[in-house]
Amino acid sequence: MSERIVDVVIPVYKPGRTFSRLINRLMKQTVVPNRIFIMQTVGSDSDRLMESLDEHIEIIPVLRSEFDHGGTRALGMDQSEAEYVLMMTQDAVPVDDKLIEHLLSCMEDELVGIAYARQLAGKNSGRVERMSRIYNYPSESRVKSEDDREELGIKTYFCSDVCALYRKSHYEQVGGFVQPTIFNEDMIIAYEMLQEGFKVAYCAEARVIHSHDYTCRQQFARNFDLGVSHNQYKEIFASISSEKEGAGYAKKVLQKLIEHGHFGEAFYFCLQCGCRLAGYRLGLIYDKLPKSVLMKCTGSQWYWE
Repeated sequence: MSERIVDVVIPVYKPGRTFSRLINRLMKQTVVPNRIFIMQTVGSDSDRLMESLDEHIEIIPVLRSEFDHGGTRALGMDQSEAEYVLMMTQDAVPVDDKLIEHLLSCMEDELVGIAYARQLAGKNSGRVERMSRIYNYPSESRVKSEDDREELGIKTYFCSDVCALYRKSHYEQVGGFVQPTIFNEDMIIAYEMLQEGFKVAYCAEARVIHSHDYTCRQQFARNFDLGVSHNQYKEIFASISSEKEGAGYAKKVLQKLIEHGHFGEAFYFCLQCGCRLAGYRLGLIYDKLPKSVLMKCTGSQWYWE
């Protein structure tokens, strides 16, 4: 593989120790990033910015009132002149030193516009979260095109900016990230890529540790925001049922829990599923809800403010 220049964009808000491990692993990759743009969310102009850890790292302040999942990433993308830009989140840690190398290998196919990594659960994750990672991020790689829609349904457009490498020329050709957006900027641009005739690669060899054991309240809020996104982009989501995909996942997890005698976890998982469905359904009708209700349901108060 010829040498290719890769920049990294990471939105950051109150980073912890995981973020330090992420930066350390990035700087030890077999393909070392050319530049790392840290989009640090701050409450006001007077908030203290992080100190750059390396000459290749640039800290870019983003006011909390101006943060946006699509807009902030687009701002980071605009800083880069590299051929490829890796989007990451502050809590995803590469498993080894070949993360970028593996993602770049997917770009040998000139039609691939995005290559996203496999996410593995952390060692302290709960059983359900570990099963979720296995379900959403299997051990086999796959390159997806619009032709896969009948087989994969909504999964055709599945992509995650937790760790996703973008070919900048294709990114620009489809108009970049939508903004503002409350959720799903990655799936929306994946959809746009496929409509343009490009491809999205899932690279199982590229691995990061990233998982969350969300509470019922957090599941409700996340899925409310998901429903809002699906309402706002009906042209993508209205014709493909995400509820059907969710029901299939829930059935498999529940069967596994019961088969192995984890009845308490099965009950709690059912509660979580109920919260997810309720949040999603409410999100689909967000435009009929008063703002006071929106603010209690959402996990993204910044979006409505």
